[in-house]
Amino acid sequence: MHTKRLLNLEWDAIAGVIAAVTAIVMELLHLIQGEVLLTLTVALIALLFLRDMRRERAMERLEGRLAAVQVSLREIEVGLLPPDAVLIGPNRIRKVSTEFLTHASGEMIWFNVCLSMYKPPALFDALLRPALENPRITTMRFILDKDQRRPWEEILPTIRACPGAHKVQEPTWIDNQESISLIVADSAATGRTEALLSFWGEPFMARSTERSVPRYIFHIQGHSELISRFLEILRNYRLSA
Repeated sequence: MHTKRLLNLEWDAIAGVIAAVTAIVMELLHLIQGEVLLTLTVALIALLFLRDMRRERAMERLEGRLAAVQVSLREIEVGLLPPDAVLIGPNRIRKVSTEFLTHASGEMIWFNVCLSMYKPPALFDALLRPALENPRITTMRFILDKDQRRPWEEILPTIRACPGAHKVQEPTWIDNQESISLIVADSAATGRTEALLSFWGEPFMARSTERSVPRYIFHIQGHSELISRFLEILRNYRLSA
């Protein structure tokens, strides 16, 4: 404890004071001349000035280090925050979509989807059947553009042959003005509403003469502010239909 106190003392200042007092006493005793005292005074002032300069440089270095630490902490904080949306590429779309349907609960809404995408049995089994067979999903609502009437009639027999077909409501037909496609439902794991979002057109949607298939989708997380906006869009279309 005493050692720490000794280390914290301003020894250069103490040495300067001792030297100054000694010089004054010696000058009073006429042991040194006034010019020598003046020289010592100037030297002490220079010593204190150099000490202050060292302190300023040390403070500048410390401030620089603190600023770097703050930047690092902000980067870590940003890295710890969960993203609002996760981009899903072609290699994972089917897996993520199937998991989304399997883990959903409550009402599921399909907005502005391309029904021709579900005509191939493999795609139907991966991207629609899991929702039909998921006992936690109570209702399946489709809000579709009017040009999807024919594709709807084409996949309806396959839907009716599945367990859970009773959950599928009559589609809400709209004059769509949106460039997005949505599947919205609550997550059984988190209890929050989540969504799969895709955009019509390249590079997000691959188009052929028969159908449009998502190439990239976004998994919108339950804490995202986008969810409330999506729900508002769906509500407005249902009310105006």
